[in-house]
Amino acid sequence: MTHVASQFASSYVFYWRDFFEDQPLQYPPGFDGRVIVYPNNQTLKDYLSWRQADCHINNLYNTAFWALIQQSGLTPVQAQARLQGTLAADKHEILFSEFNINYNNEPLMYRKGTVLTWQKVDEVTMKEVKLPTEMEGQKMKVSRVRSRPTALHCDIIGDAFWKEHPEILEEDS
Repeated sequence: MTHVASQFASSYVFYWRDFFEDQPLQYPPGFDGRVIVYPNNQTLKDYLSWRQADCHINNLYNTAFWALIQQSGLTPVQAQARLQGTLAADKHEILFSEFNINYNNEPLMYRKGTVLTWQKVDEVTMKEVKLPTEMEGQKMKVSRVRSRPTALHCDIIGDAFWKEHPEILEEDS
């Protein structure tokens, strides 16, 4: 896992300019990676649900925080003071009444985060035949099923996600 976090951090820095041409990277990033073993599927689902709820809480706060700074001209200290002690409903109201932002219409990627799953996809390629001799050099279609990482932006707290993706909790055979 440390290798994954390290590779991600170095790639983040390496490709920064490809995505943010005119904006210099101001601080070196740090990333955390963990491997956790849970005793059963329900505990795993509960943990992932908590992480998604935490993503939502953090994004709601940050959406309101940065709107106060960028659109109202507050300083970070003032924005933090304004949001201190607020509940989710208060932040929704600030966003809607002051900035005409309906948080529920924000993209799922920000409200729910990103879930990476392995999904099976059919891959068709053309391969050159090497044997038998009479077919050598000809090209044939070859298909195989591969697992590819797929980014999803969806609700994993309810049962619908787990019913659509039962393979995630299946035992390896």
